[in-house]
Amino acid sequence: MTADSSAMRPTRDPRVTLDDLVEVLLNKGAVLHLDLIVAVADIPLIGVSIRAAVAGMETMLEYGMMRHWDEATRAWAERSVARRALDLREDEGIIRTMRGGHLLTGGIYQGWRPGTVHLTDQRLVVLREEPREILWQTELDEVRAARLVPEQTVGGAESLRLEVTRADGSRELLSARDPEALLDLLTRTRAGRLTPALPASPSTDEQPSLAEGRLWFHEPRQSGPLWRGGQARLTADRLVWRSPVDSRPALVLPTADIVGVRRLPGYGPAGEGNVLAVATAADGETHLAADDPVAWEEQLNAARSPGTEAVAR
Repeated sequence: MTADSSAMRPTRDPRVTLDDLVEVLLNKGAVLHLDLIVAVADIPLIGVSIRAAVAGMETMLEYGMMRHWDEATRAWAERSVARRALDLREDEGIIRTMRGGHLLTGGIYQGWRPGTVHLTDQRLVVLREEPREILWQTELDEVRAARLVPEQTVGGAESLRLEVTRADGSRELLSARDPEALLDLLTRTRAGRLTPALPASPSTDEQPSLAEGRLWFHEPRQSGPLWRGGQARLTADRLVWRSPVDSRPALVLPTADIVGVRRLPGYGPAGEGNVLAVATAADGETHLAADDPVAWEEQLNAARSPGTEAVAR
């Protein structure tokens, strides 16, 4: 044994606490090799040989250990919780769960009721956990159409909602943490089971771009409107604007709602005469600023005009 090997000998540090031990086990893990012989009167009676890895589950999964057990346990827990909460049928399975809500209309109280949206292979359900109540649900066989629609929220921002049309003609609005993913899963789950099949709203990213580039959005806020820079994309279906720091688009304007586009005098963040006023039938005017306002004005007017083909820039 060399002098350097003495550093590998076990040591006892009175400053080490139980918290330090737990932190090491969870973040890095430990490998235990133990050979133990239990003897009585110098006669060996019991032999113990242990080879064990002890670590937090995230560390275990990172090194490819216990993945099957983790996946099976999570799936069992999800089925167990969902079966109790949703009263899942024997042959019903959950496809996706996310935070969301349902818009209650037609009664004395009208407004959004928050809960959890559950998509199964048979139903679409909005459930409130406490107190437990199914706020809304429908059989997937009753769904005739689903699409994303923009809704103006408090402060003037636009949020995408999922509009579901049922066989009786009724339409319901649902909110979801990821409405695009929910629509995609709902569409794929229903594909081939309806006659006709569930129509899918085309994704903005799948449509050809008529114009895209940098725009400034005069975003309404409670403290007053504020110019924000970001990227815009115009398709035949809608104009979408997103700031680099936003996870979701802050502005979604369907081209069918645009009734006019004009340039305003004065200065904006892109210079003099570069502010565009986009008029919509329901929400008044939305102000945008562009480095090339003439091109954006032409594209927006062309996209809103029925029968007019816009040329990509």
